[in-house]
Amino acid sequence: MTRFSHTALFFISLIALTQCEMKDELDPQGTYEENEEYSGGNLTTFDFGENAFGHSAPNLVFEEENAFVVGNSFFRSNWTTAPASASVRDGLGPVFNSRSCGGCHPKDGRGTPPLTYGEPLNGLLFRLSGANGAPETTYGEQLQDKAILGKVPEAKVAVTYAELSGKYADGTSYSLRKPNYEFTEWGYGAIESGFLFSPRVGNQLAGVGLLEAINNADILASVDEQDMNGDGISGRANYVFDAVSQSTLLGKFGWKSNQPNLLQQTAGAFNGDIGITSSVFMKDHVTDAQTDLHDVINGGEPEISDKNLNDVVFYLQTLSVPARRDAEDVDVLKGKLLFTQLECATCHTPKYVTGTSHEIPALREQTIRPYTDLLLHDMGADLADGRPDFLANGNEWRTPPLWGIGLLQTVNGHTFLLHDGRARNIEEAILWHGGEAEKSKEKFTNLTAQDRTRLLKFLESL
Repeated sequence: MTRFSHTALFFISLIALTQCEMKDELDPQGTYEENEEYSGGNLTTFDFGENAFGHSAPNLVFEEENAFVVGNSFFRSNWTTAPASASVRDGLGPVFNSRSCGGCHPKDGRGTPPLTYGEPLNGLLFRLSGANGAPETTYGEQLQDKAILGKVPEAKVAVTYAELSGKYADGTSYSLRKPNYEFTEWGYGAIESGFLFSPRVGNQLAGVGLLEAINNADILASVDEQDMNGDGISGRANYVFDAVSQSTLLGKFGWKSNQPNLLQQTAGAFNGDIGITSSVFMKDHVTDAQTDLHDVINGGEPEISDKNLNDVVFYLQTLSVPARRDAEDVDVLKGKLLFTQLECATCHTPKYVTGTSHEIPALREQTIRPYTDLLLHDMGADLADGRPDFLANGNEWRTPPLWGIGLLQTVNGHTFLLHDGRARNIEEAILWHGGEAEKSKEKFTNLTAQDRTRLLKFLESL
């Protein structure tokens, strides 16, 4: 090869490399992955209407479809005070947050926080602790703001919001709302001084069975407590008590990964939210100090049978996931690339393949795109509740899945996000990020208006 040929080849290679770098830096083009619109693998459905979160997995057999229908019925139906003619659904309370599972998860979607002072809590509840993190002695681990006839609720809670203003790097203004909670009318005596509380909004449920089917090893592979790779992200696993096996297991569910599986998550919700006992939790959520509640007639021992409880669990396990929309749109793909460049995907892990051993065959070996690592992350002081939950500290929250986030308005008529619903939309949710996510939030605030729109468009496609 001549000297000229060597020189020409060098400059051609240099130009090609420079063009690639310029494309990445100045004109990012995301890449469409084949079948990435199938967020739930074979459990993906294509209804984008108000029932988008409530469909069964398409790959169930006949007997499983029947269990799904029965579970759906017990999930949506109201429970009544015992004794009642419909004894299969009596035993409500004596204190409770909702009369049904669907009351906190309307249409299998998200609950709504109170928007005005004095508005009832429908879809928002409060975990409680004493000042030292132990269960609060008078009111237990959850505040119930409703009661059956003849009894009084544990307390009333009113919410107000303060507006906090800020600006993007380009000068565009934004406003965030910070909630403040006022507790009044304690029904069973004074609560402990310095008590801790944590507001929790009921989350959407599509795809939770697929999350359960992810191998623990695949979740733990992302744990980096000491931030050994130096990226500022140190996801931690929560290990929690499993009432059935009487052992400690990896937490996967709840806002702080404080539940190990959907059976305990469901039984715990029946007990704490509705006041329904099961073989998992045989005692009503009533403390020894609440003597006025000890004489209430229950609806059986337990109040929900193992079969009906298991049907509800099966219903949740086999809820499908709505497909991605506009997955090949140019701006959506650019937003997808920005999502990675801003390091959002470090915690919101895009893709997993479920394991081979789940009890439900339909959930096995599914390529899914939930956008979560199911780990705990320090989200900073602004989002902290100050309340520990097993190994989770007061600054930590589980990374919430993002699939279905773009359909909240269609399904539930609102777009309130984060654990307490303070964020009015996806943009505000990003702007509340702190702690381990502070760097990603800062990168977002420095984007151009066009790129912010692209990123949001990508998230709304999920």
